[in-house]
Amino acid sequence: MQNTTSDFSWVLRANKEKDCTVAKEMFSAETSRVSQRFHRQIPGYAMSPLVSLPNLAKKFGVGGIWVKDESTRLELNSFKVLGGSFALYRFIQDRLGIDDEKMTYEYLISKEVKEKLGELIFASATDGNHGRGVAWAAQRLGHKSVIYVHSETSQRRIESIRACGATVEVIKGNYDDAVRQIVVDAKKNGWEVISDTSWEGYTQVPTWIMQGYMTMMVEAQEQFSGQGIEKPTHVFVQAGVGALAASVIGYYSSLWGKDAPQCIVVEPDKAPCLLESAKQDDGQPHHVGGALDTIMAGLACGEPSELAWEILKGATDAFIAVPDYIAARGMRVYASPLAGDPPVISGESGAVPLGALLAILTEKGLEELRNSLALDEHSKVLLINSEGDTDPILYRQIVWEGSHAVPEEYWFEQE
Repeated sequence: MQNTTSDFSWVLRANKEKDCTVAKEMFSAETSRVSQRFHRQIPGYAMSPLVSLPNLAKKFGVGGIWVKDESTRLELNSFKVLGGSFALYRFIQDRLGIDDEKMTYEYLISKEVKEKLGELIFASATDGNHGRGVAWAAQRLGHKSVIYVHSETSQRRIESIRACGATVEVIKGNYDDAVRQIVVDAKKNGWEVISDTSWEGYTQVPTWIMQGYMTMMVEAQEQFSGQGIEKPTHVFVQAGVGALAASVIGYYSSLWGKDAPQCIVVEPDKAPCLLESAKQDDGQPHHVGGALDTIMAGLACGEPSELAWEILKGATDAFIAVPDYIAARGMRVYASPLAGDPPVISGESGAVPLGALLAILTEKGLEELRNSLALDEHSKVLLINSEGDTDPILYRQIVWEGSHAVPEEYWFEQE
């Protein structure tokens, strides 16, 4: 079922039964244990917080809101390092042909491994956080990296990647152009591509990346269990190419199958490639063109990961596309919480699930969406804050200066 109301566009599953087959194959419990075991060995590893916002939940009429806050992850302010580091782990393991028991972090950085591998150069295209995660992991493991960014990438994001030891090249065009160019140049130069999106003939590395993100979800479930909660009833997760969304939704689908939480994917309305794929309803991924001009830099992707789409098309309950002010509102609500709730530092891509949730709960014209998702006083909602203030200047422009303001007709409280 498709609809467009207010500034929202959405597609609902509409009585289609969930298909969790691919998710169960890719996101097994054993793979999640391997991922978490590896990440726990990285110096500085710590669980990211699962933050509860009980007063916000009460104000807007749901049973609870929890935020998996990745702004503290391994000094990188983003979840992306989980995928990049695990992909490098699997890549090196595959190259050496050894099992998980021997593949410790200490062995990975050993002189023996370096001598066996020789000089490796890992390459990737990025909107910012993925490239930084790959560069950081490569540097820690003693290898070089080359990262391509598109021409609209902010200088602050570029410098943060270079600070992790990477060579950074700026490519004319958008994110998808950077992806295409890195593939060509990597083949010519003998670089190893570590991409979080997939295409025909390139699926193994994106699989490893999505499996690496499972560490975050295993942590979240351990934290829910500590509060006596079996699982959330709803999960809102943001999407660019779809790798994070596929990992989160795939994890829950693998664990609970058709009894998994309701899963809602949120995209920018300037880059709604997954929504467009759902609208076409032919089982195939579809791309959107244009400048992909959104403040949500990490989600500014016009071409879905084919691998991620295979998971999402069967296990997602709703695809939603929203304007930039929804993400900006989410950032401000996180930063200025109700009394008794903790503040959360969230960047543009990190805050859009919260912004979307609050709009669905309050805006006229979204009642059908709200009712279809059964969002009510019994709902336990999980949000993923995928990044902190990874672009500090833009963060302050939005949170301090009020850029990308919410139109007055959508204000929560009016006289």
